[in-house]
Amino acid sequence: MKPETEGELAEVVAGLSGPVRIVGGGTRDVTGSEPILNTAGLSGITLYEPGALTLVAQAGTPVAEIEAALEAEGQQLAFEPMDHRGLMGTSGEPTIGGVVAANISGPRRIQAGACRDFLLGVRYVDGCGQIVKNGGRVMKNVTGYDLVKLMAGSWGTLGVLSQVSLKVLPKPEATLTLAVHVQNAKTAIQALSVALSSPFEVSAAAYDPQYSSALLRLEGFADSVTYRETRLRSELANFGEFTEVQDPVSQWRSIRDVSAFQGSDGDVWRISVKPSDASEIATRAEAEKTIFDWGGGLVWALVPKGTDLRKRLRAFQGHATLVRADTDTVRTLGRFQPESVGVAALTRGLRQKFDPRGIFNPDLMG
Repeated sequence: MKPETEGELAEVVAGLSGPVRIVGGGTRDVTGSEPILNTAGLSGITLYEPGALTLVAQAGTPVAEIEAALEAEGQQLAFEPMDHRGLMGTSGEPTIGGVVAANISGPRRIQAGACRDFLLGVRYVDGCGQIVKNGGRVMKNVTGYDLVKLMAGSWGTLGVLSQVSLKVLPKPEATLTLAVHVQNAKTAIQALSVALSSPFEVSAAAYDPQYSSALLRLEGFADSVTYRETRLRSELANFGEFTEVQDPVSQWRSIRDVSAFQGSDGDVWRISVKPSDASEIATRAEAEKTIFDWGGGLVWALVPKGTDLRKRLRAFQGHATLVRADTDTVRTLGRFQPESVGVAALTRGLRQKFDPRGIFNPDLMG
């Protein structure tokens, strides 16, 4: 099933007699036995106003198409969404609907915010086949239910996105990335924390153990970047030696897309924690490889196939998501962190209202 208009999508959903699996570009390898409802036919930028920093696109529009249009005007998606293809070993094209549905956000999240923070409006089809519109094309306070934020990160379990409206931002005039050479993860997280708590507007902070360097990105006007670099070097002088990364675009793309895990056997977990707990969590994980992003708030872990990482981590403040594993492991362990009793009840209630027939990705979130 591959509708090409919102009306066709509504007709398809209204006529469904059983569950379906919603797919955009198919880059995140969310498998299942249900028939596929593919949104890639709903493609194209329908409105772009560079002066208003606003873009509207159908859900199946390739992210690359949107980035190319923005690049021509010196603008960008500030939340720099991850490309999962290398990590997952998949093909296809990432779509903007898939990015919004999973709230995919890259290294700049710590400064600019997540994908949902740039989402102005959505159009989607609910489980009864009704077309629903919420939000608009400008940033403003609204009354009523903020379904825009609710749809971001719902993974297609509440409705099928047909169109999204996004706020975009100008690209920075200058970008510089510093590498602070450190001895271990604990020291790296301390350095990242000091940098992020400083007034020098660090736009990305990560640590890749294979390079033994804490990475810090500065963006903005050239004079400002130069000044902040000097001050940041002074603030972090006791942590280790500094070098400037010569190809920062590739470096942050590598962090964003978890390139260090690509081509490696094993399961991949994404762990969200307090940055102060990151090094301890990484030790408990006993992972073959780790990468720290968001100042330590996001830990990527590569572990042997079939490892129950949640059991290994024991109780902790955060959640562990199984991003890459075979079907049996996903079925046994569950892709997402189990919800508390109260939250699970709220989730069931929301899904019952949005999708009373239970047809959208029924087993994805438990």
